[in-house]
Order: sequence, then structure tokens, then C-alpha cells
Amino acid sequence: MRNNPLVSLKKQADFNRVFNSKKSAANKLFVVYAAVNALPYNRLGLSISKKVGCAVVRNRIRRLVKECMRLKPDISGGHDIIVIARSGSPPDSFVNVSGSLSQLLRKLGLT
Repeated sequence: MRNNPLVSLKKQADFNRVFNSKKSAANKLFVVYAAVNALPYNRLGLSISKKVGCAVVRNRIRRLVKECMRLKPDISGGHDIIVIARSGSPPDSFVNVSGSLSQLLRKLGLT
């Protein structure tokens, strides 16, 4: 593993396993699914539909979510986490994204 603790979740089978665990929380901006993995680190999967906005908006949301997850040292290790951006009003600042994700991670018991 590299120096960066943020590892991507890429395989469809891994996504399906997390979705089938049915451990989720949602708010106005995001839906977060989580499942335990057998690894000592967390893996992050992102799903941002074209309904959310154009490529510029989707990439900005992706960068904000990755940065929020990277800066959260209090997340317990060994989880696969999928963040799905909801359509509607896209988050406009780091503070909104960070607060929203913190709330959802607390609901799931990951922090």
C-alpha cells in the first residue's frame, strides 16, 4: 500500500457486496453504504450520476469527497465505504461536504 491511506473500491463484485450488506445512511446530499472488509485499511467507492451535473460539477464533488475522507483520521479501519451523490442542489463548499459526510459516518457508527 502506498503512503496515501485512501484506496479506491473499483470492482463490481466489491460494490455489490457493500450494497448487499444493507448498512446505509442518507441525507440531502449523499447516500453512504458501508461494509466490513478483511483489510486493515478503508476503501472508498464513489458513484456520481450525470443527473447531478456536468463533468465539471461531478469532478468537483469527487475531489471534495475524497479530500474529506482523506482528512478524517477518526474513521475505524477495515471498512468498504460507498458514497453516492444525490441529484438536486450539488454541494458548493468543502464545509458542506465535510459536515454531511461526518453526520452520515456517525449514523453508521464508523467514527
